[in-house]
Amino acid sequence: MVTYLDHAATTPMRPESVEAMLPFLGARVGNPSGGHAAARAARQAIEEGREIVAATLGAEPGEVVFTGGGTEADNLAVTGVLARHGGIPVCSAVEHHAVLHPVEALGGRVVAVHADGRVDLGALDAALDTQVGVVSLMLVNNEVGVVQPLAEAAALVAERAPGAVVHTDAVQAFPWLDVATEARPAHLVAVSAHKFGGPQGVGALVVREGVVLEPLLRGGGQERDRRSGTHNVAGIVGMAAAMAATVAQRTVTVARVGRLRDRLVDGLLSTVPGVTESGSRATKVAGTASLLIEGIESEALLVLLDQAGICATAASSCASGAMEPSHVLAAMGVPRALAYGSLRLSLGWTSTDADVERALEVIPGAVAQLRERTTLTLTP
Repeated sequence: MVTYLDHAATTPMRPESVEAMLPFLGARVGNPSGGHAAARAARQAIEEGREIVAATLGAEPGEVVFTGGGTEADNLAVTGVLARHGGIPVCSAVEHHAVLHPVEALGGRVVAVHADGRVDLGALDAALDTQVGVVSLMLVNNEVGVVQPLAEAAALVAERAPGAVVHTDAVQAFPWLDVATEARPAHLVAVSAHKFGGPQGVGALVVREGVVLEPLLRGGGQERDRRSGTHNVAGIVGMAAAMAATVAQRTVTVARVGRLRDRLVDGLLSTVPGVTESGSRATKVAGTASLLIEGIESEALLVLLDQAGICATAASSCASGAMEPSHVLAAMGVPRALAYGSLRLSLGWTSTDADVERALEVIPGAVAQLRERTTLTLTP
């Protein structure tokens, strides 16, 4: 049996999503850009999905742009605005690389965060002026689960850089927060289906009325010329179904998973010496447990956990296998040596008491084993 504690990387698909997709993976064919009956049926499915996506994100259907995932949505937001209007991009130092790398490539300004992972509003204020074209602040951090003060940041942007557009990466937020409300101050909102029980390879970007951006992909003019390319009909339908199910069950899921996460973290803090929690639990979403473990390297720990059937990660899961120090933990002031012992255990809608019990059974022994190896190696 596998104990899956890596929901922040990707979440198991919801049955509602699978059921919605199946017809479009088989008998229901048709390019939604075509004119015959099968094409019109595919187009209707997309527009019905668009209405669901829009409702769950607090947007109008015409404001929803379907993308190939969160990374594309983030890139379209940051680079698309600047390509059309010019200006300087600004983001926090703990953004996902899908935001951080474009901002850096465009000569942008990166704003510091506090030790708890939340953006330093004073530093943001100092980075804002009339030259700024777009400000990106994620709603929830993908590594430590901290919720950012988006409303306060957006108000500051409106005052100090009134011509700037505010973008939020809400990829990690949707399972846990009412994004329709929490992301309302943002002009651009990105989500990705596989973070809340939908399929991989599909996402969306909300582009509020009045915001104009240059497309990354040109061609057939789909999505009102904002994102060309044949629609992923099955993916869009599956994403919409997952979003509807997530919203319907969110209150119950957050309460249940929050209790599981607290029991997991408290259990490890009480049984494993030299463990601290990164960030403040009071400002985190329910599904994320981010720990720092002294005297080990997380890469070795993850190997032992994998052998025991536990899926976890050190920080984010977007690199190609190479373990590198977390830029998020570095921005939070975590010493490099301690950051090498980071462990992210992320729970989701399928998480159970048995998952927590298995983790509490295996992790203390695995840490002790690694520390013993280190002691033996250092002993003359």
